[in-house]
Amino acid sequence: MDAYNRKDYATALREWQALAEQGEADAQDFIGTLHFKGWGVAQDYTKARQWWEEAAAQGSASAQSDLALLYANGLGGSQDLLRAYMWYSLAAGNGYEIATGYRNDLAKQMTPAQIAEAQQLAREWKPLKK
Repeated sequence: MDAYNRKDYATALREWQALAEQGEADAQDFIGTLHFKGWGVAQDYTKARQWWEEAAAQGSASAQSDLALLYANGLGGSQDLLRAYMWYSLAAGNGYEIATGYRNDLAKQMTPAQIAEAQQLAREWKPLKK
């Protein structure tokens, strides 16, 4: 974390890589952020999505909200408002309060049927057990 705080992102990536590959959700979340922002690596939304998927699947609220942003905007893959709403809902349910506002803003672009379907996806979602 020291390297990240010093903005030495290339070193931070090296330090976190092994942890992330071992399934450490916080490391996966940070690596996703590096790829999203292009800090210490070339900006790559696809790689950001892959890392955030890993962390979000384990229940990382930050990664869930970040992943929702990618789905909402079609970054690193296809736009999917249902999945974006689902991930924002999960992040909000995990205490990531800002996700509630993002989810509510997203809902303005969706039909009631889409919202209901996204809510069902969120109810059915289960975190990976690591």
